[in-house]
Amino acid sequence: MTGPRQDARHGAADDSLTSPMIDLRYVKKLIEMLDGSTVDSIEISSDKGMKLRLSKSAPQRGGMAMAAPLPMPQMLPGVPPAPYPTPAEGVAMPPLAAAAPAARTDLLEVKSPMVGTYYATPEPGAKPYVVVGGRVAKGQVLCIIEAMKIMNEIESEFSGVVVEIVAEDAHPVEYGQVLFRVDPNG
Repeated sequence: MTGPRQDARHGAADDSLTSPMIDLRYVKKLIEMLDGSTVDSIEISSDKGMKLRLSKSAPQRGGMAMAAPLPMPQMLPGVPPAPYPTPAEGVAMPPLAAAAPAARTDLLEVKSPMVGTYYATPEPGAKPYVVVGGRVAKGQVLCIIEAMKIMNEIESEFSGVVVEIVAEDAHPVEYGQVLFRVDPNG
């Protein structure tokens, strides 16, 4: 068959073969909106399984996160480092500094599902959706993330007590960034 498939009953061309999968004017408008915003990337999915991802920055390959370089500690001028005895010298080694208390592994993390601006309240001056020590229920609104001028309510996926609010009100958040830590047993 060389042309579009014909519907045997009506003689009309099958829309799935003749219409484009995506409107290029729509994509161009999305690119213009992305360029004029502080958002780095957007991803759109259709009910027909098509996905479109637009990003200002180049995609990261290999899924490996790079750690930021740490500054070198500064030495006091004129003070040489103290010699550290070794076990070979017959001196007992001092115990290593106690490690920081282990992070609680039983806490559940609520992560940002998108890039945007985090808001703790429904409007300026209103009381926050949640507070540290407050109980949350599954499906309860925890915050708003504004993306592309759309206010997205973020709901809790589980019940528990809010132990920590990590995000800062009216500041940008990244995809996958931890917003809250919740104790499901609290």
